[in-house]
Amino acid sequence: MGPDPGAGSRFAVEALAGQYDICRLPPDAELPAWATTTESRLLSVMRTDAELSIVCDGSLAPSGTERSRGWRAIRVAGTLEHTLTGVLVSLAAPLADAGIPIFALSSFDTDYLLVPADSLGRALAALAEAGHAVH
Repeated sequence: MGPDPGAGSRFAVEALAGQYDICRLPPDAELPAWATTTESRLLSVMRTDAELSIVCDGSLAPSGTERSRGWRAIRVAGTLEHTLTGVLVSLAAPLADAGIPIFALSSFDTDYLLVPADSLGRALAALAEAGHAVH
Protein backbone atom coordinates (compact mmCIF):
# COMPACT_ATOMS: atom_id res chain seq x y z
CA MET A 1 0.00 0.00 0.00
CA GLY A 2 1.44 3.40 -1.02
CA PRO A 3 1.38 6.70 0.86
CA ASP A 4 -1.91 8.49 1.40
CA PRO A 5 -2.45 11.32 -1.11
CA GLY A 6 -2.71 13.83 1.75
CA ALA A 7 0.70 13.04 3.19
CA GLY A 8 3.24 15.57 1.92
CA SER A 9 0.61 17.23 -0.25
CA ARG A 10 0.34 20.95 -0.74
CA PHE A 11 -2.89 22.84 -0.25
CA ALA A 12 -4.48 26.14 -1.15
CA VAL A 13 -4.94 28.24 1.98
CA GLU A 14 -6.63 31.56 2.62
CA ALA A 15 -6.70 33.98 5.53
CA LEU A 16 -10.15 34.86 6.86
CA ALA A 17 -11.01 38.46 7.65
CA GLY A 18 -11.38 39.48 11.27
CA GLN A 19 -9.82 38.54 14.57
CA TYR A 20 -10.93 35.69 16.78
CA ASP A 21 -10.83 34.86 20.47
CA ILE A 22 -10.42 31.42 22.02
CA CYS A 23 -12.69 31.28 25.07
CA ARG A 24 -12.87 28.83 27.97
CA LEU A 25 -15.90 28.22 30.16
CA PRO A 26 -16.57 25.53 32.78
CA PRO A 27 -17.50 22.13 31.33
CA ASP A 28 -21.06 22.31 32.69
CA ALA A 29 -21.74 25.89 31.53
CA GLU A 30 -24.83 26.55 29.45
CA LEU A 31 -24.02 27.51 25.87
CA PRO A 32 -24.10 31.32 25.99
CA ALA A 33 -26.29 33.22 23.54
CA TRP A 34 -23.25 35.02 22.11
CA ALA A 35 -21.92 31.60 21.01
CA THR A 36 -25.00 30.87 18.90
CA THR A 37 -24.83 33.84 16.54
CA THR A 38 -24.65 33.57 12.78
CA GLU A 39 -22.77 36.89 12.68
CA SER A 40 -19.29 35.36 13.12
CA ARG A 41 -17.45 34.16 10.02
CA LEU A 42 -15.94 31.42 12.19
CA LEU A 43 -17.61 30.00 15.29
CA SER A 44 -16.59 26.73 16.90
CA VAL A 45 -17.96 25.16 20.08
CA MET A 46 -16.41 22.11 21.74
CA ARG A 47 -17.48 20.62 25.05
CA THR A 48 -15.32 18.09 26.87
CA ASP A 49 -15.43 16.77 30.40
CA ALA A 50 -12.86 19.45 31.31
CA GLU A 51 -14.10 22.59 29.55
CA LEU A 52 -16.40 24.33 27.09
CA SER A 53 -14.23 25.97 24.42
CA ILE A 54 -15.60 28.57 22.05
CA VAL A 55 -13.76 30.19 19.15
CA CYS A 56 -15.60 33.28 17.97
CA ASP A 57 -15.30 36.74 16.51
CA GLY A 58 -13.30 38.82 18.98
CA SER A 59 -16.18 41.22 19.52
CA LEU A 60 -18.65 38.57 20.73
CA ALA A 61 -17.44 37.31 24.11
CA PRO A 62 -18.38 39.61 26.99
CA SER A 63 -15.75 41.06 29.31
CA GLY A 64 -14.90 38.74 32.16
CA THR A 65 -14.82 35.70 29.86
CA GLU A 66 -11.59 33.71 30.18
CA ARG A 67 -10.02 33.94 26.75
CA SER A 68 -6.98 34.25 24.58
CA ARG A 69 -7.44 37.25 22.29
CA GLY A 70 -6.20 38.34 18.91
CA TRP A 71 -6.04 35.29 16.65
CA ARG A 72 -6.35 35.19 12.86
CA ALA A 73 -7.74 32.23 10.96
CA ILE A 74 -6.21 30.43 7.99
CA ARG A 75 -8.51 28.01 6.14
CA VAL A 76 -7.61 25.19 3.79
CA ALA A 77 -9.60 26.08 0.66
CA GLY A 78 -12.12 23.62 -0.67
CA THR A 79 -13.36 20.34 0.76
CA LEU A 80 -10.99 17.71 2.10
CA GLU A 81 -11.65 14.00 1.90
CA HIS A 82 -11.93 12.47 5.36
CA THR A 83 -9.47 9.73 4.36
CA LEU A 84 -6.56 12.15 3.82
CA THR A 85 -3.69 11.99 6.27
CA GLY A 86 -0.97 14.50 6.95
CA VAL A 87 -3.03 17.61 6.20
CA LEU A 88 -2.50 19.35 9.54
CA VAL A 89 1.14 18.29 9.82
CA SER A 90 1.88 19.68 6.34
CA LEU A 91 0.58 23.04 7.59
CA ALA A 92 1.69 22.92 11.22
CA ALA A 93 5.30 21.85 10.58
CA PRO A 94 6.35 24.95 8.63
CA LEU A 95 4.64 27.16 11.21
CA ALA A 96 6.41 25.34 14.05
CA ASP A 97 9.72 25.76 12.20
CA ALA A 98 8.97 29.51 11.99
CA GLY A 99 8.19 29.62 15.73
CA ILE A 100 4.51 30.43 15.20
CA PRO A 101 2.02 28.89 17.65
CA ILE A 102 -1.23 27.47 16.28
CA PHE A 103 -4.68 26.52 17.49
CA ALA A 104 -6.13 23.91 15.11
CA LEU A 105 -9.80 23.34 14.28
CA SER A 106 -11.56 21.08 11.85
CA SER A 107 -15.01 21.27 10.33
CA PHE A 108 -16.78 18.62 8.27
CA ASP A 109 -15.31 20.09 5.06
CA THR A 110 -11.88 21.44 5.92
CA ASP A 111 -9.24 22.45 8.46
CA TYR A 112 -8.48 25.80 10.07
CA LEU A 113 -5.39 27.07 11.84
CA LEU A 114 -5.53 30.05 14.14
CA VAL A 115 -2.30 32.01 14.52
CA PRO A 116 -1.57 35.11 16.59
CA ALA A 117 -2.71 38.17 14.62
CA ASP A 118 0.75 39.74 14.70
CA SER A 119 2.18 36.55 13.12
CA LEU A 120 -0.25 36.22 10.20
CA GLY A 121 2.15 37.63 7.57
CA ARG A 122 4.99 35.38 8.73
CA ALA A 123 2.61 32.41 8.84
CA LEU A 124 1.43 32.92 5.28
CA ALA A 125 5.02 33.39 4.10
CA ALA A 126 6.09 30.16 5.85
CA LEU A 127 3.23 28.25 4.25
CA ALA A 128 4.07 29.65 0.81
CA GLU A 129 7.72 28.74 1.28
CA ALA A 130 6.61 25.18 2.15
CA GLY A 131 4.84 24.99 -1.22
CA HIS A 132 1.24 25.78 -0.25
CA ALA A 133 -0.73 28.16 -2.48
CA VAL A 134 -1.60 31.23 -0.41
CA HIS A 135 -4.63 33.27 -1.45
